[in-house]
Amino acid sequence: MPAEARHADPAPIEDDLAQVVLDAHGGDARAAIRELVADTLFLKGELYTASCLLSRGIGRGWVPRFEREE
Repeated sequence: MPAEARHADPAPIEDDLAQVVLDAHGGDARAAIRELVADTLFLKGELYTASCLLSRGIGRGWVPRFEREE
């Protein structure tokens, strides 16, 4: 990966995705937020299930985090 790509500001991509989500919900921000929260809760549940089923050896000591760091 070129150095420029590794250090690029991710904000434009996030802005584009935010617009796509809003457009998918007809511009209704509350509906978009509800859907994103539901997706987040679902994926946290899937991550928890996977972390219970996989041994530490398969991830070579990697342990999932359930909250992202700011």
